[in-house]
Amino acid sequence: MNAVISPNSVANPMINEHQDPSFAELNLSKQYPTPPLESVTSFAALKGRIRHHYELASEYYYSLWGEHLHHGYFLHPADTKERAQTRLIELLLHRARLKKGSNVLDVGCGMGGTSRYLAKHHGCNVTGVTISGKQVEMAVRLTMDEAGVDVTNNVAGDPMKLAAGSARFIELDAEELGQHFPEPGTIDCVWISEAMSHLPDKKLFFQNAARLLTTNGKLVIADWFKAEDLTLAQFEADIKPIEGRFQQCSLKSPPQLADSCKTGCFSLLSAPKRNTHNSGKKSASKYFPKVWISARMSPRPALWAFAFSQGRDGIAFLQAFLAMRRGYANGAFRYAVMVFQKPVKD
Repeated sequence: MNAVISPNSVANPMINEHQDPSFAELNLSKQYPTPPLESVTSFAALKGRIRHHYELASEYYYSLWGEHLHHGYFLHPADTKERAQTRLIELLLHRARLKKGSNVLDVGCGMGGTSRYLAKHHGCNVTGVTISGKQVEMAVRLTMDEAGVDVTNNVAGDPMKLAAGSARFIELDAEELGQHFPEPGTIDCVWISEAMSHLPDKKLFFQNAARLLTTNGKLVIADWFKAEDLTLAQFEADIKPIEGRFQQCSLKSPPQLADSCKTGCFSLLSAPKRNTHNSGKKSASKYFPKVWISARMSPRPALWAFAFSQGRDGIAFLQAFLAMRRGYANGAFRYAVMVFQKPVKD
């Protein structure tokens, strides 16, 4: 049986204005012209745009979605987004066979939701890294609130105790892990959720992760991907708008990323597990009665106004969510989780 990895943004492939009362509100996007695709002159410029976006938008995103900015694993029609999001973490824990009390590096940690969950519910000692100083500030504040400690007593980067585990947060470019963590073999798990697609130099990231991991250490990946074997027309219609407007590097298919990781420093522990599409065997849409992008984000006039106030990148970023919604619906855009392991040296 194919399991369904449900982004809480996945739309029903059959959705239309008669079936979804929020559909008409999506036309709000037409009030704002879609900015043309803008090339990025360097990886540094791309990272600067990503950092700038999250510096501006993170507080607003928290008001919309809470502490978890990642997708959810929906199994039941009544699932809330919060339950689906924590279930995705639990799925990754299960597939990674991660031991309680492990040392975890949470790359692209956002506001620290996953880091706190791993610390509180799995006893892990977690270091969360994000390119955004604003997100570090928010992660520390939320963690201190949960721990019941005065945030003014925290020194940047200090671990904060949560149940049997701990969490700390650092502002860091994910491709600079090698410089910041000089001691090899000290991490049991590198966890990266919906941040891999932002990284220009994935080979460097894999090398740094392998150096930091203990023998048999785990690399856990959850991210969005393009489907395999897309035609040029499908790519131009459904993937290019996401790459160009969502601060993404070139999207890979799940097998492409798995192959590049395996040919580098890792062996495959848990094969890519993907959301299915309405292909005749099992329709993923039955698991997704709630449409995250259309119902929780795109229709909101305040959000479009916020994006408009941020200029070209704000509108482009939000327009990309509509492209994601369309891509999920027609199968061109996918979500997958996979786990790799650092093998024992011969």
